[in-house]
Amino acid sequence: MGVNEKMGSDLESGSPASVTSPHPDIEVGEHGLKRNLKGRHMQMIAIGGSIGAGLFVGSGSALNSGGPGSLVIDFMIIGMMLLFTVNALGELAALYPVAGSFYNYSIRFIDPAWGFAMGWNYAMNWLVVLPFELTVAGVTIAFWTDKDGSGNPSIDVGVWITIFLVLVCAINFFGVKGYGEVEFVLGCIKVAAVIGFIILGVIIDCGGVPTDTRGYIGAKYWHNPAAFKNGFKGFCSVFVTASFAFGGTELVGLASAEAANPRKSIPKATKQVFWRIALFYVISLFILGLIVPSDNESLSNASGGNTRYSPFVLSFQLAGIKVLPSIFNAVITISVISVANSCTFASTRTIQALCANGMGPAIGSKVDKKGRPWVVLIVVLLFGCLAYINEAKDGGTIFTWLLSLSGLSNFFTWGSVCFAHIRFRKAWAAAGRTTDDLPFAAMFGTTGSWIGLALNILCLIAQFYVALWPIGGKPDAEAFFESYLAAPIVIAFFVGYKLYYRQWSIGVKLADIDVDAGRREVDFVAFRAELDAEKAERQSWPAWKRYWNFWF
Repeated sequence: MGVNEKMGSDLESGSPASVTSPHPDIEVGEHGLKRNLKGRHMQMIAIGGSIGAGLFVGSGSALNSGGPGSLVIDFMIIGMMLLFTVNALGELAALYPVAGSFYNYSIRFIDPAWGFAMGWNYAMNWLVVLPFELTVAGVTIAFWTDKDGSGNPSIDVGVWITIFLVLVCAINFFGVKGYGEVEFVLGCIKVAAVIGFIILGVIIDCGGVPTDTRGYIGAKYWHNPAAFKNGFKGFCSVFVTASFAFGGTELVGLASAEAANPRKSIPKATKQVFWRIALFYVISLFILGLIVPSDNESLSNASGGNTRYSPFVLSFQLAGIKVLPSIFNAVITISVISVANSCTFASTRTIQALCANGMGPAIGSKVDKKGRPWVVLIVVLLFGCLAYINEAKDGGTIFTWLLSLSGLSNFFTWGSVCFAHIRFRKAWAAAGRTTDDLPFAAMFGTTGSWIGLALNILCLIAQFYVALWPIGGKPDAEAFFESYLAAPIVIAFFVGYKLYYRQWSIGVKLADIDVDAGRREVDFVAFRAELDAEKAERQSWPAWKRYWNFWF
């Protein structure tokens, strides 16, 4: 049986997506995964799930190369793109909360070969990011152990990599519930830290810190050195950092298969993304650009786990505040551990779903009684050992090439979600359905998805431009493929699938799409009656409550 036939028979069987669990408090979902993620878990995954080194450290090099103006505008563009993307994903995930949701939607609504490529592209992205995050977590400790800045900390980074890898293993021992609880706690810490930074940043900018000899700063650093640096190249270069910083925003959709009530929790979590983008990214980076000059020499070294060069830590040092740099470095370390935890969740769930649907080794689909994809989990955690490559003499070069596999992964994933949503809406309309039949309709409809798709394509073009003609350098083949290697890998997966299955047609015909297959609700009449009752209740609310419900 081919992959298409297998997936089709699974989806069109009409059987409920859940079965009876031996544990009365746990619902067994697709392929044996447990639906243990509650509403608070989903909301915190949406708000703070992927806030990590990309924001807290990587934003420093982006500020240095593009200036505060480019930093804020680029993050706003990527943020708007993610807002449209996550809304589209929320609509699909609320209706089809299936394992490996990203690639599944591409298979059903775009093309099976493209879905195959997207699934393995997404899995590989998180596989290589995991050892990177473990390395970063280890390097953040050097903030305390390498006081003289010599690069030779008193405790080798390999020791910390081992400690953090064991910690990630321990978290995953508790399955999806452990992931949810850890993300909830760590997410709360990250959210509190960013809000605290914004408040203190305003005080610093207004000259309210006695130890800050600069006094009132205002918008001084937007004029000198400048709001924009390195022209159009500088502007384009920030997109790369922004995409890395926003990576993981889509985890809400991946977690839908293990959500206790996706129809309720996913819409709420999706709406939280707007506030995450506005508050935790745009506002915090705007404040950052006001209190840290973009020509500060330390910013050029802000990458990976070099937290001594983090612009957030630097902002406190420039203000003469002695305690907060260490406190915020601890927050960055916690954030990196959180993202490493998300890496494990994302890669294991995606690979397990691929294997369960015949797109990978069958052994990878195995799930234990507690809902843990144990075979894939072991492989992924062993993959984390690649972090030790950095201990080798030429380890940095090897690691750089591994990370290049994830360079464009996010843009492919996000663009595919938008296009899958557009195709889904066409199939939904062709089946005689309206948005009133949806448990959650994207706030911006297909217009938002078209804009999101266009922005993803533009970001890929901008990345191509910077990869080919880097700032301050000439075209170089090695540098280009370090930035753009993910593109030929995706094409290779796509073409390889077509050749292996001898599937020469491109795209899925709308007439062949069964929009009812794969839905968790099997009693459609009762489901529609429930939706109508909820809609009638919302219409009776006062205007302020309806407005609140729309955004929150």
